[in-house]
Amino acid sequence: MKRLGIALVIFTLVFAIASAGLAMGPRQDKKAIVIACFGTTYPSALVAITNIQNQVKKAFPGVKVKLAFTSNIIRNIWHNRQGDDKFFSQHKDIPRDIVYVKGPLATIADLQDEGYRTIIVQPTHIYAGEEYADLTSYVEGLNSIKTIKAKYMPFKKLVLGRPLLGKPGAQYDYHEDFIPAAKALAGDVAMARKNYAALVYMGHGNEFYSTGVYIEFQQAMRKMYPDIPIFIGTVEGFPSLADVVRGLTHVGVKKMVLKPFMIVAGDHANNDMAGNDSDSWKMVIKSKGIKVITVIHGLGENNDIANIFVQHIRDVAKDNNIEL
Repeated sequence: MKRLGIALVIFTLVFAIASAGLAMGPRQDKKAIVIACFGTTYPSALVAITNIQNQVKKAFPGVKVKLAFTSNIIRNIWHNRQGDDKFFSQHKDIPRDIVYVKGPLATIADLQDEGYRTIIVQPTHIYAGEEYADLTSYVEGLNSIKTIKAKYMPFKKLVLGRPLLGKPGAQYDYHEDFIPAAKALAGDVAMARKNYAALVYMGHGNEFYSTGVYIEFQQAMRKMYPDIPIFIGTVEGFPSLADVVRGLTHVGVKKMVLKPFMIVAGDHANNDMAGNDSDSWKMVIKSKGIKVITVIHGLGENNDIANIFVQHIRDVAKDNNIEL
């Protein structure tokens, strides 16, 4: 009887271990989402990023969600702040995800090391410019890894979602992506209408990739809201501030609402757009006799914008047969 009892205990342990092995072994498909942002060093601007993160977590409660910053400069600033007690005594509510943020490559590698083999990378970039092109190269490079035995491949699926205003390609016409984005900005239009003002956005733009998408989106906004003069300019590329000023003076605008057409309201929004130096957008436009109402809120603070990224995650998951 004693031997029978010992055998029963051993059998029970073996069965439990085997069951745990089946539950945690290679059959388990751990999924994760990486939200890839350009990033910001401004504590006040982080709300835009954390809002997107929270909306994604809410939409996919069973999936691990991680942040990554694509800007090397911004990541380095946060890394240098890690030991700055004075800074954190003044900014006590900054999430750990931000303080210890990594780049997309490191974030994906960490997830893979933790057993996540199905990973969706969702950028929060405005359009398919330089940052998105680099991120695409990272994902394609990782997907090019081929192991001798298929079971040792680092990823089951590693896929990339599309930016806010879409990307070139036949599968998703980027012009169709303009529609939900334009609808999401109805509140900005209402603010301009209430103030009997034009609506002007300052985008980042790019020196190396075409920024014509800003003009295309401007036209989509004008078509949707024909009663409000709407202009979109960029810090880099076309249309420039000079182009915006020419448009404003041409139609005789006397008052305008000025907002960043960027995910976060960070350095560019606070200085290039709304700063008090003579070359800021606010001051240049005011010098033309136009009253300027500045609004320093990033697009990511808008839940309707955040949920566009949620939809883009759903789209890329469906396209790749990933159940979330």
